[in-house]
Parts: sequence; structure tokens; C-alpha cells
Amino acid sequence: MTKNPFLANFRPYIADTVKNMRELTPVPLLVGTLLGVIFGISSLYLVLKVGLTVSASIPVAVISITLFRLLSRLGLRDITILEHNIVQTAGSAGESIAFGVGVTMPAILILGFDLEIWRVTLVAVLGGLLGILMMIPLRRAMIREQHGFLKYPEGTACAEVLKAGANQESRRASIEAETAVTDSSISSGGKTIGAGFGLGFLFVTLMQVFKGWKEVPGKEFGPPFQGGSISLENNPALLGVGYIIGPRIAGVMFAGGALAYLVLIPMIAYFGGGLGQPLTPATAKLISDMALEGKDSIQSTYILYIGAGAVAAGGIISLFRSFPMIFGGIRSGIRDFRSGDKVAVKEALPRTDQDISMKWVIGGILALTVILALVPALKMNIMGAVFVILFGFLFVTVSSRLTGEIGSSSNPISGMTVATLLLTCLAFLLLGWTQPDPYFVTALSIGGIVCIASSNGGTTSQDLKTGFHVGSTPWKQQVAILVGALVSALALGPVLIGLNEASTVYVPVAPAAFATEFRVPDSQLLRLGDEPKREGVKDERLNDEASYFVWHNTDVARGEAGRYLVDEAGKPAYLVDPGINGTITERADGTSITKYYAPKATLMSYIIKGILSQELPWNLVLLGVMIAIVLELAGIPSLAFAVGLYLPIAVSAPIFVGGLVRWLVDKEVVKGLRGRNLKEEEIIAETDKSPGVLLASGYIAGGALAGIMVALAAEFLSGTVLTFTNWSEANNPFFAGANADWLALLPFGLLAVLLYLTGRSLLLAGKPATEVPR
Repeated sequence: MTKNPFLANFRPYIADTVKNMRELTPVPLLVGTLLGVIFGISSLYLVLKVGLTVSASIPVAVISITLFRLLSRLGLRDITILEHNIVQTAGSAGESIAFGVGVTMPAILILGFDLEIWRVTLVAVLGGLLGILMMIPLRRAMIREQHGFLKYPEGTACAEVLKAGANQESRRASIEAETAVTDSSISSGGKTIGAGFGLGFLFVTLMQVFKGWKEVPGKEFGPPFQGGSISLENNPALLGVGYIIGPRIAGVMFAGGALAYLVLIPMIAYFGGGLGQPLTPATAKLISDMALEGKDSIQSTYILYIGAGAVAAGGIISLFRSFPMIFGGIRSGIRDFRSGDKVAVKEALPRTDQDISMKWVIGGILALTVILALVPALKMNIMGAVFVILFGFLFVTVSSRLTGEIGSSSNPISGMTVATLLLTCLAFLLLGWTQPDPYFVTALSIGGIVCIASSNGGTTSQDLKTGFHVGSTPWKQQVAILVGALVSALALGPVLIGLNEASTVYVPVAPAAFATEFRVPDSQLLRLGDEPKREGVKDERLNDEASYFVWHNTDVARGEAGRYLVDEAGKPAYLVDPGINGTITERADGTSITKYYAPKATLMSYIIKGILSQELPWNLVLLGVMIAIVLELAGIPSLAFAVGLYLPIAVSAPIFVGGLVRWLVDKEVVKGLRGRNLKEEEIIAETDKSPGVLLASGYIAGGALAGIMVALAAEFLSGTVLTFTNWSEANNPFFAGANADWLALLPFGLLAVLLYLTGRSLLLAGKPATEVPR
């Protein structure tokens, strides 16, 4: 007799006595994997833009039900609830891997190395698969034995969506058939996501390709408020993110941006405007000469370091708050791991309690560890591989338990990654391993794999909880998410590199940039094996087919820090401004390009470089730390505020608008619930039913994928885009002219109004709970 009263009374939707229902079949697995790649790519775009992602499980579940319901009307076979669960399981893996890749891998660029395809892909594959394999022996303790105590809110909500869309075959086999709802609610949900996807895709295409309206309208203030500004990026994906995360977090993020752009930057401009020499860490420009945005601006020179310090402090604080749950999770994980073999040898385990064999799990982990230690691209050593396994199992356990207790929104995966990097870099420092090559890459590879593993561990837990509710076979779910994770990991590396290269700018180096006699030492050139690496100029506009050496300058006393192409004589010929964390937003021919800020990746690079090279402006970093501490003392979540402080205000502003729309929708819903005597958690559940969540998810997927496609196709569309740009500058008042800034807000306002009207319509009868950011 079990001691858990919740488990004693629990019955899955499909009982374990049902043996022959279709589940792990090829078509659902293929569809789920493809959806996982799509949502993974859109999530990668989001994490590069704003440092967070949105869980894909519920949107994938709704799309699956809608798609196969439509196919059944065309004469094809509808699929069972267990097959739909396979679709959402395989489809959820891409988002969690994208988060880990976007949080860590761009830091390689900042540290002076290249985004090599094998390095990025291996980190994604190894982290994704390790996270799943390490979660498998924890399933019984976390998902089954802790049922009722660990809620896993997103996984439970996704199960409700699947139950609502169950087909007739599934309902006949279910003991809960009377709870199923009509097909129309799920059909309308699918249409809502589809409409949002189409609108988001069309909006971004019209804006970025055809230059229908200004992309970032804004207002710069003059005296007596010199340096202050406000702006908003016309981005449907960010609007959708704001709606989903809600007014509280969206407002706190925007407050961070307001502090930067309406307080700190004007203060620095006021107090530093009269200085006759550059103020550290600036090396050449005076504060009075700094532009509002772009390279060598007040924001990029000073605010970024303050924001990075605040983000680091916020992540560590959130991790410390979770220590009681962390220790409980570790104890549960170790206890279950020890008892796993004993449980596995029992005969005739119920179908709903059958995992992948522990022999395969342990063998898979050992095989991945060998690959981890031996592949040259990761620049790993034995100690690094040991760190990955120890930190990986620790934080997969932590991530699963925290996801079960507080959901994904408060799961401090960034804090776990920061802790991993801090401990790793301190160990390297004690051992004297401080050389940039190879130890910078080694430390980042450890942090990246652990970040992806812990992120995927939480996602796997949510999926297994969904399967626990609907009555799936665990080993079949585990196979599905392994397949989905592997394919998504293979896809995300090329996308990340493509986005960076599409927005990279090659700037010819002026003769006076370096001393006449200066030559780059051969020992400082990047190498492939024993030979210096060679690279061409990847910009046809410059008409340069020569081959150059690659050098990363970290000594600002020589000249501007950054990545350079060096000619045969050892003279820097081009400064290479990357697409990720670069600052030059316009090419020589006037074509504008999109840059990606990767705020959390910047933080990871600062930790590695700050500890191993001790090259950080710690006074600015500590200002950010103190801001985070003051916020925590005031009861304000410092991590969300810190991300807003770090990012340009143009990025947090549309998120804030989305949060305002959600606040207005929730007010309408609560007003309609008066007189029903509902508890607070029941009211929250009712507001979470809003179809605005699905429309917002469509905005995110459509807007993000359009942005990525336009960026990757920039080389082929550059002439067309320049033609539309020239025409719009002369003829389109929404794009250029005295009224362009406020006219460009009208299309964005229409998207927001549509989101509000959709959110308050309450078309769905199911219970799709709000998806939350990491």
C-alpha cells in the first residue's frame, strides 16, 4: 500500500490495462520532431534577442490535435491521445535545447573564438541527450512517487489539452470519457495559433523586406534631459512573449530598461559630458561624443557591464533561494537511482511504469562521456568531463524538482549555469589553467552542456508528467524525446552560425587605427592544428577574394578590441563585427541589418574572462550587483529587472505592451467571474484559458521564423531590400519623415488590439495554461 494518498486515488486517462492502443508510431514521431525543429528555431531567435524562451508543449499539442483532426476529415486515420502525446513530447525538445545553446554558445564569439559548427552541434547534442538520460532514473521518484506534491503545472495543463482533444477511440478506452469536450474548442485553438503565425510572419516580412514601416520608432530627448530616450521594436514575437509572461514580469523588465535609458544614461551624459578624456572602460571616445546607440555608445560602453553584474547577482540569488528544494531533489534522485535496479527486476511492471532499461541509460551516459572527453572541438580534458557528469546530474535533479514545484518560469537555469561556470573557472584558476586557448573554450563547453542538460531535464519532466496523466508508456515517451532532441540539436547549430554570419559586418581598418610599425605576432593568430587559420571576406559587396589570417585583439592599448582579418604582412585589414553581440547595424552600402544581443551569453563570457583573465571593469559590474541586491530587499524580482537593464529599451518595450494587453484581458475575465466565489488559484486558472495565449504563441513562432528567414536570406535579398529602402525613404511616411516614429506604431497597435479582442473572447472550452519563459 502506497503512503502517498494522491497516488492511491490516481487513475490515468488510459489505464495501464489497455495494451494495444497505438502510441509510438512513425507519423506522429515525424510530425512532433518537425514541430520541435520549428519551435526550436523560433526559441533560438528569442533567446538571442531577449534571453528567454517560451515553452512549446501546449502549442505543439494544439497543433497536433488540429492537424490530425483535419486529416481525418480528408479520409485519413485520426490518431490516439497517446500518439498526440508522442507529438508534443518530441516537439518540446527543441525549445529547451535552443535555450541552452543561445545562453552559452555565442559567448565563444565574445571570448575571441569562432562559432565552429562541430563545436556548437556537439554541445547541443551532448547536453540534450545527457539531460534526458539523467532524468530517466529519476522518473519514479519525481513524477510518480511525488504525485500531488510536485505539481508540474505545464505538464499537467498539457495533459488537460490532450484529454480535451481525445478522439473517439481514446474516449471509449478511457475511464474519464465523460470529461471530454467537443472537437470545436480544439479546432478553434488550432485556427487561433495558425492565424497568429500568419499575422506574425506577414508583419515581419512587410516591415523588414518591403520596408512598410519603421522597425524601431523612438524619441530622443534634448536639453534639459540630454541622453534620455524611449523606443519600441515593432516585433510581434516580443508582443507575444509579453502577453504570455504576464504584466508583472513584463513590467519589471521594462522598469529595468527605464532605469537604464531614463536614469543612468542621462546621468552619465550629465556628469561625464564635461570630461576632457575618455572615462574607463572607454579608451578613445569622450562621453560627450558618444552616440545614443551603437558602437562606443554609453549603453554599450557602461550600461552593459552594469546590467551583466545585475543579471549575475539575480541568477545567483534565485539559486540560493532554491537551496532547500535543491537538497531535497538531490536526496530523492540518489535514493531513486539506487533503487532503480531493484524496481526494474520486478516481473510484469505495469505498462505505465516501464522505462528504458537502466543498462541502456548508463551505457548511453558513459558513451557520451567518452565522446565528450575525446572530441577535439570541445577542447575538453578528463577533469572537464568529470565536471560535466557531476554538475549535470546535480542540476538535472534540481531542475526537475524545481520545475515540479514552481514551474518553468522561476526555474533558475541561468543561475545553475552561472554556478557551474564559477566553480569550474575557480578550479581552473587554482590549477593555473588560465590561458585563453584552450581553457576559455573548455569552461564554456562545460557550462553549455550542463545548461542544456538541466534545461532539457526540466522539459523532460514536464513531458513525463503529461504522459503520467494520460496513461502513456514511459519508455516510448523517452525514445520520442531522445529522437526529437537529437534532430533539433543537429538543426540549431547551423541556424545559430547562419544568423551570426548573415549579420556580420566587415569594416576596413583605417591606416591610423594601429601604429605604422605594428605587426600581429604569428603566435597570436588563430590556428587550425599547427597552421594559422585562413578566412575570406564573406561579403560580396566588398569585392575582395583574398585570403586572410584571423586575429583577436584583446589589448586595447594596441587598438580597438575585436576580431580582425590580417594580411600577409601582418597588418590588420578588416575588423569583423559579428552578428551576435556586434554593434554596427549598417553596412557600407546603407543596408540595415539585425543584431542579436544574447544578454545571458555575454554574462557567461564575462564570468570566464573575469575570473581567468581578470579583465573586467569590476566597479561597473559591482554597481549592477548592488542594484540587484537593493531590488531584492524591496521585494522585486531582480533577475527580470536585470535583463531589462541589460537589453536596449526598444526590446523590453514591446514585451511591456504585451503584458499590458494581458492585464486588460485578465481584468475582463475576472469581472465575468464575479459571484462565483472562486479561490485565487481558480481565478488564475480561468484567466489562463484565454485564447490570447494561443494567438500570442502564433505571433512568436511566425514573427521569429520570418525574422530568421529574412536574416539568413540577406545575401540574396540585399539588392531588393535596398531598392525598397530607397523608395520608402522618398515616398513612405510610415518609414521615413517627420511623422514616421508615431505612424510606425499603428501596425503594431493593430496587432495589440487584435490580441486583446482574441484574449477576451474565451473561445476555448479546454484549459490551456499559460506557457512561461525560462
